[in-house]
This record gives sequence, C-alpha cells and structure tokens, in this order.
Amino acid sequence: MQKSLKYGLFLLIGTSIINNIQVFSQQAGEIANPEEYLSGILTIEENSLIASSPLPEPKVVKVMKVMATAYSSTPHETDDTPFITASGSGVRNGIIANNMLAFGTKIRLPELYGEKIFVVEDRMNPRKSNYHIDIWFPSNREAKNFGAKLTNIEVLSN
Repeated sequence: MQKSLKYGLFLLIGTSIINNIQVFSQQAGEIANPEEYLSGILTIEENSLIASSPLPEPKVVKVMKVMATAYSSTPHETDDTPFITASGSGVRNGIIANNMLAFGTKIRLPELYGEKIFVVEDRMNPRKSNYHIDIWFPSNREAKNFGAKLTNIEVLSN
C-alpha cells in the first residue's frame, strides 16, 4: 500500500474516532475532563469504538505461606514435553506449577511481584509439598537466579 494511501486511511479513521468521542462527550453533558471520563469506558478495537466497563478486581479468597522456586523448559527439570504444561497449554510468562490448586486457579505473589497474576497450569513432582509453587522462566539461568523464597500467595476468585 502506498504511503499516502496509508496516511489517508489513518486520517479518515482517526477523524471518525475523534468525531464519535465529541458526540459522546456532548451527549454526556458538561464534563470537566472528557479524556479522563472516557478512559475506561471506551475501548478502541481496530477501527471502531466499543463501550466497555473495567474488569472487576479479583477477590482474595485465601492467603497461604508457600515455598516459591523456579523452573524452565529444560529436560532435566521437566518430562519429555518440556514446552507443554500438565494442563495441555504451552509454557509462557505467568505460569506456575502446584500440586494442590486446580488448573486455572489465579494467584498473586504480592511480596515478589505486586499485582501480577499467575495461573496454575502445571504440576510438580509428587514428592513436593502442596505448599510449594514453581514459577516458569524462559531460561535455566533465570530460574536458578530466582532461587527459593518463602513467601505468601493470594489465591484469587475465578
């Protein structure tokens, strides 16, 4: 696509979005700060505006003290499918292994990662305690650098 044509499409789409926001603002009445008002209620997806509401904050249903360690997709740390979790998904940032919590359980490690949410999608060797989590890292070096930490986890409602 030619540069001028791309610019023209961008300008057309951008102008349409701005006009829609102005109409919405006028319908909402006098707003001291329309940009602040619009953030969180309008989401731009491709070339359209879609009304949305912020996702509800997950509720903490349980706090537990656990031993947190780390693992990577290396053969000596996993089974013969090192890039597939026990739940069948591919490994990625934010995956943890635990033997007690159900697959799909969301947790936070506030002392280590603040508000970041992790998801249980893998299992550990059965000899590990239920109060032990393993955080997946992309490299063995990163996993070793993490070490072992005694910390609290927050189990979140689904």
